[in-house]
Amino acid sequence: QIPGVGGKGTGSTFKRNYACLRKVHPLMDPLKSDREIITKSEFFGHPISMPIFGAPIAGMRPQYQSDVSEKDYAWAMIEGALKAGTISFTGDGKDLNLFLEPAEIIKQHDYQGVITIKPWEQKGLDLRLSKIDTSKLWALACDIDAAGLLFLRDADPKITNFSIEDIKYLKQKISCPLIIKGILTPKAALKALEGGADGIVVSNHGGRVLDDTLSTIEALPEIVKAIDKRAKIFIDGGFRSGNDIFKALSLGADGVLIGRPLALEAITEGSQGVTNYLFRLQQELKETMLMCGANELSEITPDKVMIDFER
Repeated sequence: QIPGVGGKGTGSTFKRNYACLRKVHPLMDPLKSDREIITKSEFFGHPISMPIFGAPIAGMRPQYQSDVSEKDYAWAMIEGALKAGTISFTGDGKDLNLFLEPAEIIKQHDYQGVITIKPWEQKGLDLRLSKIDTSKLWALACDIDAAGLLFLRDADPKITNFSIEDIKYLKQKISCPLIIKGILTPKAALKALEGGADGIVVSNHGGRVLDDTLSTIEALPEIVKAIDKRAKIFIDGGFRSGNDIFKALSLGADGVLIGRPLALEAITEGSQGVTNYLFRLQQELKETMLMCGANELSEITPDKVMIDFER
């Protein structure tokens, strides 16, 4: 089932995200030294407890039929992630407040988070960027896959398809690392690098913008090969357990973004629900590492899984 915002067309892309994760199999090998299992990582030089992040989501009322305000939702996500020792991305939308309120909460938390901006035409970018200080921000993300949200293509300002030149423009307007979200092919990854991206998110927007496309976990290995350690690589799309996160890390991701499950925790249980869910994922990741011969993240390598994708 697809909670909240649903999927495009038949929903096949979301379903494929989830189904293809079942086709990556951790290889059990508990013959290793019995040492502490460590999930500590870093995000552009900032220490974090686990490579697991809240994904950018906005529009609680229209998308989740929730009475939780945008401000309260953002607070729950940011506060909850920080209490778990990691961070959350925030969302953006047609209403400027969908961008500004979460951005203000990140500021109140000493800029520990990632503000996400949609691929607006230039006047939309300039308006939003004029309202924030990116010099202390851990990173700014642009979810270029939002170009497929047709209701935003009729807005004023409107969503557009981003080009390499648009990424370059955004990069020169900010003073923090830039992450481009919505990469699903090696060619797109290389274009993001050419535009100056410091990181990418392998994402198909949770299956919401294009039917019948590849799952993110299928696309990941070739993108990792193309990037060749020149930028950080994150991924989202159907991840529901620490076991799933192990698979992504093994195939070369630097971290995983969690969307719908954390959104539902934030809506129903507030920041503590977000914290608890992240701690659960961390514990599940540790359990998989324990049984697959990895004491720390650097030991989660491609030989720790077997891939059984059907092409």
